[in-house]
Amino acid sequence: MNRKLIICILALMAIMPLPVLAGKGKVLKIDFNNPVTERGETGFDLMSALNGTSGKVSLLSYVRAIDAAARDKSIAMIYMTPDNIDAGLSQIEELRAAIERFRRSGKPVVSYCSNLGNASYYLASASDRIVLDPASESMILGLATQNFYLKDILDTLKIDVQLIRHGKYKSAGEMFVRNGSSPENRLQNQELVNSLWDSMVSEIASSRGFSKDEFAAWIDNLELLHSSDFKEKGLVDELWYKDQMDSCICSMRGVNDIRLVSFVKMNKYAGKVRKGRKSSRIAIVYADGEIVTDGSDADIVGSRLASTLEKVAQDAKVKAVIFRVNSPGGSAQAAEAIRRAVTRLKSSKPVIVSFGEYAASGGYWISAGGDIIFTDNTTLTGSIGVFSLIPSFGNALRDNVHVNMEVIGSSGHSDMISGLRKLDDTEVAYMQRQVEKVYDDFTMIVSNGRDLSRERVDELGQGRVWSGADALKNGLADRKGGLYDAVAYARQLCGLEDGRFRIYEYPEIKEESLLQILFGGETIDPEETATSQTSVREPLLPFVGRVQKMTEPSVMLRMESIIELK
Repeated sequence: MNRKLIICILALMAIMPLPVLAGKGKVLKIDFNNPVTERGETGFDLMSALNGTSGKVSLLSYVRAIDAAARDKSIAMIYMTPDNIDAGLSQIEELRAAIERFRRSGKPVVSYCSNLGNASYYLASASDRIVLDPASESMILGLATQNFYLKDILDTLKIDVQLIRHGKYKSAGEMFVRNGSSPENRLQNQELVNSLWDSMVSEIASSRGFSKDEFAAWIDNLELLHSSDFKEKGLVDELWYKDQMDSCICSMRGVNDIRLVSFVKMNKYAGKVRKGRKSSRIAIVYADGEIVTDGSDADIVGSRLASTLEKVAQDAKVKAVIFRVNSPGGSAQAAEAIRRAVTRLKSSKPVIVSFGEYAASGGYWISAGGDIIFTDNTTLTGSIGVFSLIPSFGNALRDNVHVNMEVIGSSGHSDMISGLRKLDDTEVAYMQRQVEKVYDDFTMIVSNGRDLSRERVDELGQGRVWSGADALKNGLADRKGGLYDAVAYARQLCGLEDGRFRIYEYPEIKEESLLQILFGGETIDPEETATSQTSVREPLLPFVGRVQKMTEPSVMLRMESIIELK
């Protein structure tokens, strides 16, 4: 017998909770080579083809596949390589919960990591065994926020920006009028990061058998450097090279060559987990992206999503609706169109709200009226506040590029939102009244939807961003859980037996072929959809997005907190 195989077997016998699953069953391999998004992709994706990947995979596809594998007698174990996982923190929390459910079926989960970071270790820690490359250059450093401040460069360019807001914590827009964080924003960001990190550390410590304080001290003191440090402190179980890991998998499967192990890749397996064609339906309606009055499929267009909700309301086969919200907010007008459609939908069907990575500001506005709200601990939510950002480029045009302007108007305020001059005091007061009206509406919506007094909503509001864990404590959410939990609740609420219903996802996505991408033409609607959306998680999105929208003065419900997960 191969010497490495003998050593591996002896080591496993010594430590061992991992069974030898000889002969029968396949190994579900999850490599996370594809980004995890709220919704995946259908059809041909040009960039994925050029990159040699199969595109984005929806969170729901991952979760449903892992749960199916737990019940599938042909799947013996999961082999996971989480190094390259590209997903939001709350998405990883939901994947981690699915991995834990899989383990409760009695089947093992093994993770092999070349390098570990915050994200990959958070997920890997749910495994039975974690194996690390001895040559690893791993770093677990904790969470951080990143905020950009543009006042100095805008002053240099002679671009004036006026921020009109309600909410001392409403930091959206501060980047244009300050050169550093306000004390209130610094406080909320610190407490937010602490809450998210505490949720992660609690789960990691519980899974690995050390205390939260020990783990925090190792990170604060930069004690986790060499791979041996990770092994010594119990973060990982073994330090093996890839060939040794292969030998271990072989021993677990009762074969002597890795090529004889029957692997099935997650993407392929997820594609086989079908919804079935049952008469009863549970609809998942996605609100994924920034809320806008007009835009692309990467945004939440208010009128378009409202129409989708009306369509779902009219479908008699739909017994319940999961309203999946993954949004930092946006236009107040567009958010109100969606909220009203949710209210109308709720009159005919249960609406179960499921929060993704963000459900804040406008994202919370559209959610507050649901029957029940599920949130992950690491969701960013709340941000009940309003702002309006008014840029003016007149001085920059005159002094920098020597363009002179002359305004002839029918009244003294005709050019108020032209973007060429600052608002005067009367105009600022006018905009402030508009902001106050929207904030008043916001607190009323939350008060009615969450059965909280207006005074309590105001205490929780003022633009304050909360973690999902804190939202569960202060009444902004009802239950901890992700999509899996929301679907399970909807099924139970409607009295649907497991497997006796079908999940439909909305909005429907138009699928494009390679020829359509290259040469244009009509698109087709697929019968079953799982779509991609632009992630709201990218660190520079608020920076780029706000700059792009500077010339669009309006009342906004938007959150800017960004958590860096590396």
